[in-house]
Amino acid sequence: MFQLPLPPQQPLNYALQSIIGEDSVNVIQQLDALLSEDASICLSDEQKQQLYWLVQVSPFIGRVVSRYGAPAIQRMFTPMAAEAELIREALAKSNNEGDAMSVVRRFRHIEMARIASQDLLGEMPLGRMLQENSALADMLIEAGIAYTCNQLAPRYGRAIDGEENELPLIVLAMGKLGGSELNFSSDIDLIFAYPMNGETQGGRQNIDFSMYYNRVGQGLIKLLDQPTVDGRAFRIDMRLRPFGQSGALVSSLSALEDYYHEQGRMWERYAMIKARVLNTDYALAQQVRQMLRPFIYRRYLDYSAIDALRKMKLLINQEARRQGVAENIKLGLGGIREVEFVAQVFQLIRGGREQEFQTYSLLSALNACGRHGTLTESAIEKLLQGYAYLRKLEHILQEINDDQTQQLPHDELTKMRVLAASGYAQSNEGWKAFMTATQQAMNGIHQEFLNVIGGEEDMLAGEESEYAILWQDLLADDTALEVLREANAEQPETCWQVIQDFRMLLRKRPSGPRGRELQALLIPALIESALKEPNAHLILQRSFEVLAQISSRTTYLELLCQNVDAREQLLFLCGASPWIAHLIAKFPLLLDELIDPVQLYELPDVESYRSRVSEYLMRLPNDDAEAQMDALRQVKQIFQMKVAAADLNSGVHLMRVSDHLTYLAEAMIEQVVSLAWRQLCERHGAPPGRDESDTGFAVVAYGKLGGYELGYGSDLDLVFLSDDAISGDTEGEKPLPVQQFYLRLAQRVLHLFTTRTMSGVLFDVDMRLRPSGQAGLMVVRMNTYQEYLEKDAWTWELQALVRARMVYGATYLRDRFATLRTNILCHQRETEQLRTDILQMREKMRDHLWQNHRTQLDIKQMPGGITDIEFITQYLVLRGAEQHPDLAIWTDNIRILEIAARLRLITETEAQGLIAAYQDYRAEIHRLALAEAGRLSDRDFQVDIANVTKVWQKFFADEK
Repeated sequence: MFQLPLPPQQPLNYALQSIIGEDSVNVIQQLDALLSEDASICLSDEQKQQLYWLVQVSPFIGRVVSRYGAPAIQRMFTPMAAEAELIREALAKSNNEGDAMSVVRRFRHIEMARIASQDLLGEMPLGRMLQENSALADMLIEAGIAYTCNQLAPRYGRAIDGEENELPLIVLAMGKLGGSELNFSSDIDLIFAYPMNGETQGGRQNIDFSMYYNRVGQGLIKLLDQPTVDGRAFRIDMRLRPFGQSGALVSSLSALEDYYHEQGRMWERYAMIKARVLNTDYALAQQVRQMLRPFIYRRYLDYSAIDALRKMKLLINQEARRQGVAENIKLGLGGIREVEFVAQVFQLIRGGREQEFQTYSLLSALNACGRHGTLTESAIEKLLQGYAYLRKLEHILQEINDDQTQQLPHDELTKMRVLAASGYAQSNEGWKAFMTATQQAMNGIHQEFLNVIGGEEDMLAGEESEYAILWQDLLADDTALEVLREANAEQPETCWQVIQDFRMLLRKRPSGPRGRELQALLIPALIESALKEPNAHLILQRSFEVLAQISSRTTYLELLCQNVDAREQLLFLCGASPWIAHLIAKFPLLLDELIDPVQLYELPDVESYRSRVSEYLMRLPNDDAEAQMDALRQVKQIFQMKVAAADLNSGVHLMRVSDHLTYLAEAMIEQVVSLAWRQLCERHGAPPGRDESDTGFAVVAYGKLGGYELGYGSDLDLVFLSDDAISGDTEGEKPLPVQQFYLRLAQRVLHLFTTRTMSGVLFDVDMRLRPSGQAGLMVVRMNTYQEYLEKDAWTWELQALVRARMVYGATYLRDRFATLRTNILCHQRETEQLRTDILQMREKMRDHLWQNHRTQLDIKQMPGGITDIEFITQYLVLRGAEQHPDLAIWTDNIRILEIAARLRLITETEAQGLIAAYQDYRAEIHRLALAEAGRLSDRDFQVDIANVTKVWQKFFADEK
């Protein structure tokens, strides 16, 4: 049976060779006065000599003596540990919360000064010291909970079960406290839980157990952790609880069980080895331990634990090197943590098969290793000797100032205090001897660690895992920010917040073991690539939005892990456009398009969209309407993303971007009408003499689609027309009047376009440009449409007609519409009335739509903006088409302006100025759409505005 050896210590020399620091002078003076004036202090001459020595070596002990006087001094030389009833009684006598915190801190400081004194004097074995440190923390936790429950009882009552038994707040002590191996000045890692759901009883206000125990937990943390004039009792760290800092402070046992069995990570298994239950009876403690056991210990020999712990150690080493802690006796090579890793790796591997390994204690775990032959006796002795030496040294470092430190000192005064406490001469030679002994202990530990864990080369290099440290759940903020600054990341604080938020989000989503493994590989790689780019925080935020949608879809995670090109394309597109990032996040199937970057940016011929969309739909059964609706949306999203990707990569000219989006929309319209036609005909039959090649139905596009100027996310301005011959009934089992058939066809078309499916909406459709607007018929006969335009149309409707063209319909309907449109546009008009009507409409639009911003430009509605160019173009057509029918041929503004210049209705310079402005504005509209930035721009368009305004003034100034 191995025992913790006594650490080697030289005989103490109470003559301190003039190393008294300034912080000790006042204490010594106070001590002189106290010992001479207070007769209650009964110390032998040797004890007095020891006391003077202690306050010089440990300013902490000096502060306790100064603050608490005789009771503290007497207690330092009492070997007996404190009893729990003492603190409970003292708390019960407290008048208020402030008194209670003062009582707790006084009790803690005096007890810790006693422990420090006896340890520094060599009168307390290491094992006993670890136990007393832990017992003191246990005592204050349980007393603090009892006090807090008593304080809450008048208002909320107590948490009682069905048999009138009070239900405790369950505390899982983690880390060194869990192993009853707490160091001198340490955080205590805790997790809170409660046994069952219910409501409190007996108070003025009964509340749910979750609220009650949350208040108990908050009260305990405040009692022990809140800084006061007396300092703290203990720093409490709750980050090990489910979901970390974003998780509930207190969980029910059932929620705790669900979390660990569904989402628990390897590091949480590692942490749970030490989970010791406090504040409960034996039966409940066993129930909790039994619940956690299947998560911690596997029934098989779990050799994967070695690789997982090796990776954890690698990350710890990386953090240690970044913080410059090569001389850190806990985290450095051969430090305390490596002994713990050796013991706990065998606990994880063998604990499910060998019950002896299911222990909180490091010593017990190493003893089990010896009995089962997993470590040799010499290895265990070397580990224990090094461990005992470093734990003793750790306590000395912390006892000097009650600081949580494991770093060897650099200042001379602290060095001399360490040497004095260790029994070495306070000199350079003494420090060299001390450092030699320390390095020997750490070298011995590290060699045994390498024999078990391996990976020395990886741990010393670790270049491929450079940013894996940022994905650690418990990484300190300061370390993370230092890593990000070393990477020259813009806005490192924002980057770190984005990473933390995403990590917390994923922890709340079940990903499965393989999903978590892939995330651990993929996300550091994404972070590394993103940090090389400007606006890394935005790239991370947008790419994480995509990953959030595929966190449980291992196929996509595998794709991005294994295909570097796909990963780089995702980052490029996310960085270039939030619109694309959100599109991919909504529809992860688009990730398939990233596999081949060449194919991604290779756009089809615009004329081929009809056949490509048709081929895509042919893969689906004709009778599955829902699948066809989804397929339409998916193919639109795929091609839209390809256009946007090529646009962002400067591979497509502005005009071609709109051409691609326009022809894609036309292909969609054809497929939607055909789909709607087939669905209706299947039920009601077709109108007499009609089939899919001549439906007698037509779709006229206005606005951007009509003018070949469709943009990202544009809606469709449509009007539905029909042939004049729509009498009789359809020829099917359930016939309909033909007029009603066309109405239902239009309704079905709108349904197919606008219904939101799993793949979103195909297009939003605006029908307000049909005759009589929203009050008009949904489907208008050609004769009725012509009659309306000739007799009742307003000037603004004629302006809209300039950009109208038929995008679906039989050839004879297209020819008839083209002739109708040309005839209407070529009517003779009274010039002054036309100018007045256009100017009034423009002013009305500007009054209602112009966003007049101080520092940004509304490039669509501002004076000299897009709408002014469109109105100028429409005015030229409506005024001049009677004499120059060529003006009525095209529907797009640029070709109309080119014809107007050729006809000398405007000068070549004016036309080129308007065209250049229009292209600049359109390019900016596309950019803003991809950036999801609205329509306000902060770019300088003064030249364009001046050119447009000059032409506007030429035609409309005298009407103002």
